[in-house]
Amino acid sequence: MSDNELGAFLRSRREAVTPGEVGLPAGPRRRTSGLRRAELATLSGVSVDYLTRLEQGRDRHPSPQILAALADALRLSVDERVQLRDLAKAASGVDALCPGSVPPERRVRPTMRALLDRLDSTPAVLLNRLGDILAHTSSYERLAGPIGLLDGGPPNQLRFVFTDQRARAAYPDWDRVADERVAALRAGSSPNDPYFAHLVDELTVLAGAPFTRRLQAPPTPPRRTGVERLVHPEAGELRLSYETLDSEGQRLVVHLPADDATSAALDHLAHRPGALHAVRG
Repeated sequence: MSDNELGAFLRSRREAVTPGEVGLPAGPRRRTSGLRRAELATLSGVSVDYLTRLEQGRDRHPSPQILAALADALRLSVDERVQLRDLAKAASGVDALCPGSVPPERRVRPTMRALLDRLDSTPAVLLNRLGDILAHTSSYERLAGPIGLLDGGPPNQLRFVFTDQRARAAYPDWDRVADERVAALRAGSSPNDPYFAHLVDELTVLAGAPFTRRLQAPPTPPRRTGVERLVHPEAGELRLSYETLDSEGQRLVVHLPADDATSAALDHLAHRPGALHAVRG
């Protein structure tokens, strides 16, 4: 993981924006389809020299006003703005928004337990910032247990995806799932977090390049919602819509069928016809 996460993030976002998207002419002889530093400097009102120092990690203390100007110029989403803010705080050493050396949450609060009880017919799982599975519904167990995801103590989503051979069979879109798991890990942890560092060291040794190249890539915000394909040994291929809710160092991920075939397959696993209806879009 780079010690210049803020600079890598700014550069990756700059290179992802085309001149046409911000009303600038593309012009000839461009080495990249993204914005040049000078173009971003003009759009944001930040000097080219200062922008260069930020991207190269020679300045790690941008003001909130500069961050806001860059975020506006780059047209960052809300999630990307949150990540920019957190990376800037980590870079400056002000880690108030990052967990630092606080142990990852392992206690399931009574209110969260009650919520999971009420969601029991729906596949839902509670995770901490390291991807440890803290609790889940019985419907999620029917979904995840047969593929091997709940093995281990405690079971961990990243360990399963990167170190268990069954994961590549379970996730037809394994590369995208792996990207998302690493993005969630990075978004929830600080590089100075020893618990994060321990898991990174473990996966670096056990998984090698498939894990480390994702960790070394420019950071991107994790997707909070989407559709994930899962191949279940009993139910076949399922398309699952998911929604992620953050709550004080924990994430609740709820899955719903994305089509009628998946709805029927989940009902069959639960022996409860009509329990879950497909959610599209």
